Amino acid sequence: MTKGNALVLGATGQVGRAAVRALAADGWEVTAASRGGGRDGEWPAEVRSVSVDRNEEGALAGALGDGVDVLVDIVAYHRGHGRQLTGLADRIGSAVVISSGAVYEDDKGRSFDTQDEPDGFPAFPVPTPETWRTVAPGDGSYGTRKVALEQELLAAGGALPTTVLRAGAIHGRYCPGPRELWFVKRALDGRRVRPLAYGGASRFHPVHVDNLAELTRLAAANPGSRVLNGADPEAPTVAEIGAAIDAVMGVESETVLIDGEPPMGTVGLTPWSGNHPIVYDMTAAERELGYRPVVSYRESLPATVDWLAERVAVSEWREAFPGLVKYQVDFFDYAAEDAWLAAHG
Repeated sequence: MTKGNALVLGATGQVGRAAVRALAADGWEVTAASRGGGRDGEWPAEVRSVSVDRNEEGALAGALGDGVDVLVDIVAYHRGHGRQLTGLADRIGSAVVISSGAVYEDDKGRSFDTQDEPDGFPAFPVPTPETWRTVAPGDGSYGTRKVALEQELLAAGGALPTTVLRAGAIHGRYCPGPRELWFVKRALDGRRVRPLAYGGASRFHPVHVDNLAELTRLAAANPGSRVLNGADPEAPTVAEIGAAIDAVMGVESETVLIDGEPPMGTVGLTPWSGNHPIVYDMTAAERELGYRPVVSYRESLPATVDWLAERVAVSEWREAFPGLVKYQVDFFDYAAEDAWLAAHG
């Protein structure tokens, strides 16, 4: 006997693949919906795959059919997507929707939207609870759109109980913008000296896809209108991440710690870098869902590193990982690094 039927929208992306696996293993009858209608080789045979483009008129309604017990939406990004779901509330028992820690704003009005401005990097409480203030809803940025989405869904709690999961820095296989590549590619390229800005102490709380999938599984079995953070059991520093990746790859690197911001261009800049720590409070998820992480950051690294190494062996990094290109930063400007290192001994 199954727990019910579940539709996962955005099933072939990084988070969706893991969510489908977790729900199927937990006894749900899962339909994996994506624009291409593809399958993951690790899904059990009973998972049904369908092609759905939510932007096509009536496509999502058609996929829902007579209704589902739970809808897991990995690819909801703005108020319009929220209204799409609430408009179909009569066919959805409950929902789990992926949001982002990018919604938070500090007490000076700084957020991820201001991080590139002078003194614009946000200083959140450590750890940051779900009750902390957010940016205003709107259409101007990723964070403001996510807040608008959240508010639309939570306002319809009576008709559509929705668990909103505010994910940290997502990592694991199939990531379109893998931060770990910053260390992995350097090791593969034989770079044994690496500068790290902010003394290597930057922290941007990661969350592995399997931990997000576990939160999704628990929320599906315990419907409610709530907002919960999604993060790993630890928030390692950039220097600790580098050491852990070195250990996986069997290399030894020298880390040059730079006080303060990058001294020249991208020298010392990583995808985790910032002058204030970003750490998410997981107390509410533990209390409301009985959440316990299924994997630690370090435990997850071997599979991630192997996958990254395989990808860059056959493709240039910009081609392989478009999610890193959006930063418009050359994270591997070795000439600038060498020049700075030579000038500073």
